[in-house]
Amino acid sequence: MSDTGSSTRYLDQGKPPERFARGWHCLGLESAFADGKPHGIEAFGTKLVVWQDSQGGTNVLDGYCRHMGGDLTQGSVKGDEVACPFHDWRWGGDGKCKQIPYARRVPLRARTQKYPVVIRNGQVLVWHDVEGGAPDMDVLPPELPGIGTDEWTDWFWEVVPIEGSNCRELIDNVVDMAHFYYVHLSFPTSFRNVFEGTRATQYMASKGRPDVSGGYGDAEMFLKSEATYYGPSYMINWLEVDYKGFITEVVLINCHLPTGPDSFTLQYGIAVKKPEGLDEKTAQYIAKKYATMFGEGFLQDVHIWKNKVPVQNPLLCEEDGPVYQLRRWYEQFYVDVADIAPEMVDRFEFEVDTTKANEFWQAEVAENLAKKAREDGEGADGVANPEAEGKPQVMTGT
Repeated sequence: MSDTGSSTRYLDQGKPPERFARGWHCLGLESAFADGKPHGIEAFGTKLVVWQDSQGGTNVLDGYCRHMGGDLTQGSVKGDEVACPFHDWRWGGDGKCKQIPYARRVPLRARTQKYPVVIRNGQVLVWHDVEGGAPDMDVLPPELPGIGTDEWTDWFWEVVPIEGSNCRELIDNVVDMAHFYYVHLSFPTSFRNVFEGTRATQYMASKGRPDVSGGYGDAEMFLKSEATYYGPSYMINWLEVDYKGFITEVVLINCHLPTGPDSFTLQYGIAVKKPEGLDEKTAQYIAKKYATMFGEGFLQDVHIWKNKVPVQNPLLCEEDGPVYQLRRWYEQFYVDVADIAPEMVDRFEFEVDTTKANEFWQAEVAENLAKKAREDGEGADGVANPEAEGKPQVMTGT
């Protein structure tokens, strides 16, 4: 029989939110929609149609024609409008039907849902608000200096659909110090959070583990990271990567687009500041390598998300960080503006003491390295190889 006594911790899986977050959401790179065709994007429980008009402006509407429900993403762009494949009703970026070729006039109520659009850092951002409020331009992610110039590489952009998880699983990582060791294979040597207004920031320094490979598991890799969520779904992560004394500046965009109550589209992009003295080909090679590394890190998270259950009442220790405070911050995007409470937006700071964690992890890594050295030092007959014996590598804390 299962233990149902009062000492047993109840696991509350809860229910997904009944609405999608208010705020700016990234649909992808602007260049992906610049081919003169309509594009379909799953978002907010429906489909959006995205196209570029003759002036180069990007337009986003609900993807289904208000006439008879035709799929506008399967239509075509005619002039500045998107034309429905069913009856050729033509819709402008302002949400109004501009023309019905077979009709004398357009009905006065021929309007559909439009999404305000801003191009930021070469990406298409749309405003979503179930209350229908005007877009808040003050909470847009900042322009990144140098991006789009010769000083930086182009974006290496990846899109990963996630099924079976709510996007809050991604947000929880902001405060999760310990998972960087177990999932991403690195030592987080310092870890601090600051929440204020619509921003949530993680400051972290880390170094790779020498006993494993993959993810960030490289003993000669040191990272300094400042990662800020600007609203509910768009993070800018500034990274200083020190690999064997070679320092590289990297910007990582980590954003997601909610598609359903238990699904979202993860998108991430990497741009690298071109080191002085390197040619274009080498700089692009370095950027691609980092894109692959951080992409592997995201996939490590994806594996966890796909196999875990949501927990509304997580049982925490002190080193788990301010999970409940982060969730209160995140809640502001799921309530009416009038219901945003001070504790959702007031400044909050917390620093995790990583001393105990790193003491244990250093000992565990040393044991792993010693075990590997013993295994590598044994010949086929099981006799130890004296030349392979020696002290295991031990990493010092910072």
